[in-house]
Amino acid sequence: MNLFDVYPLFDIVPEKAEGSWLWDKNGIKYLDLYGGHAVISVGHSHPYYVEKLEQQLHKISFYSNSIKITLQLDLAEKLGSLSGYPDYSLFLCNSGAEANENALKLASFHTGRKKIIAFSKSFHGRTSLAVAATDDPSILSPMNENSNVIFLPFNDESILEKHLTTEIGAVIIEGIQGVGGVNIPEKSFLHKLNELCKKNGIILILDEVQSGYGRSGKFFAHQHHEIKADIITIAKGMGNGFPVAGVLINPEIKAKHGMLGTTFGGNYLACAAAIAVLEIIKNEHLISNANVIGNYIVTEIRKHKLVKEVRGLGLMIGVEFDFPSAEIRNKLLFDHKIFTGSSSNKNTIRILPALNLKLEEADLFLTAFKSCLEDIKK
Repeated sequence: MNLFDVYPLFDIVPEKAEGSWLWDKNGIKYLDLYGGHAVISVGHSHPYYVEKLEQQLHKISFYSNSIKITLQLDLAEKLGSLSGYPDYSLFLCNSGAEANENALKLASFHTGRKKIIAFSKSFHGRTSLAVAATDDPSILSPMNENSNVIFLPFNDESILEKHLTTEIGAVIIEGIQGVGGVNIPEKSFLHKLNELCKKNGIILILDEVQSGYGRSGKFFAHQHHEIKADIITIAKGMGNGFPVAGVLINPEIKAKHGMLGTTFGGNYLACAAAIAVLEIIKNEHLISNANVIGNYIVTEIRKHKLVKEVRGLGLMIGVEFDFPSAEIRNKLLFDHKIFTGSSSNKNTIRILPALNLKLEEADLFLTAFKSCLEDIKK
């Protein structure tokens, strides 16, 4: 049997990883500034993280949904405290796509309305909303047939009042757009959105799957704009590579038995991984580190004339050029052994390293980046 070929793959087979580094089967060392779409939040093979998973493996790794798990309660308490949402409830699942689908269900149950608003250049996983971040019509066409989804221009405040009416059940927006090219919602845009949602009884869902968990320099990216969401979805860096995701839910949205369900969500190993990540983020001050190192990288990149624009907060950074970025990404990878990411905007590379990236590692990247631009000038 062959694998279903939907991913373009580099001929690189990782065999070992530690911190911000990985080694392939040939022993070649790479600096990882992408971490599997922002999955690696506390670094590869963090000793405390590995220890907690190993301890849990020796106890139990699975459970029945009918059993209340102390680990789930511990995770919910720690997450509420560190995120600034202590009064919200937590539903655990396995992926960002699953979290977003459950968020949309909750909004529909609560409001009794089916219509949803999302935005151009957005990406909410392989869900009924997986539409705007790709230009491939063969992927888009089935999704576009969902007549309950209205896509509006991102950051266009002028059209919000017309569309955010009492017919709408939910608005979903990323804290920072990831796949679409690291685009940040304007503060006035988010505030207007929040205001109209409250006015018309619409559930505001913040998709923090990629931008959450301290990556932006705050626990959630929308907290830079001083608003509160009704529902927040999380995944990616939540488990540092272990599949785990969640939905944070406003206490005004009431739970009912049978309302949501999941087979593997909230299992022992997932909870152990997620708790370890929160403890490392807190104890090692990684949100502050993301701010400091991220600001340093952005400041240095902006000095280069070939760079059209740098967008981002903390360690979620997009670098845009006036030309396709593939050549720069390939030079970084094959000449300098540094992983970065692409986006649906072909001119933009994404930088999504672990939150404990060191200054000297950032400098290694910046030196390589400068060298790549000088090569292109020639």
